[in-house]
Amino acid sequence: MKTLTSHEIEEILRSRLPENSLLDVQHELPQPSFTLQAEALVEACTFLRDDSRTYFDFLNCLSGIDSGPESNRLGVVYHLSSIPHGHRIVLKVWTSRDGKNPIPSVAQIWRTAEWHEREAFDLVGIPFSGHPDLRRILMPDDWEGHPLRKDYENPESYHGIQIQY
Repeated sequence: MKTLTSHEIEEILRSRLPENSLLDVQHELPQPSFTLQAEALVEACTFLRDDSRTYFDFLNCLSGIDSGPESNRLGVVYHLSSIPHGHRIVLKVWTSRDGKNPIPSVAQIWRTAEWHEREAFDLVGIPFSGHPDLRRILMPDDWEGHPLRKDYENPESYHGIQIQY
């Protein structure tokens, strides 16, 4: 089995995805980064998992990020590995902070994404379309706001209990 270079993975992705789906590529990073249009995410992930050349069988981590209110962007970063081939990449997708453009869920591709996406939803407020059970995972169901957003303000109390920070 051959470990692919980031340039080879880019060629494979460009040949497989609709034109303009791959927005940015960073080859020089320790784990090469590919920024995709959100609409191409499920197709790209399914292909990257199923193609024998890439076979990204492991979703190491999925992280939600907030670029701040001034940028109006929330993002998701996916760290993928191919255990048999030994290659690793990072995928990134962006959406607006208003929640009107959810990011497609990849839980049907990698089951571990169910929990990772719930965490990103709970703490950053990133909506995932097609998720089988998108609800809070760490905060109480009636908690207001998303604690990892840059504009989050800590409440003074919760159900009459004083919260001190």
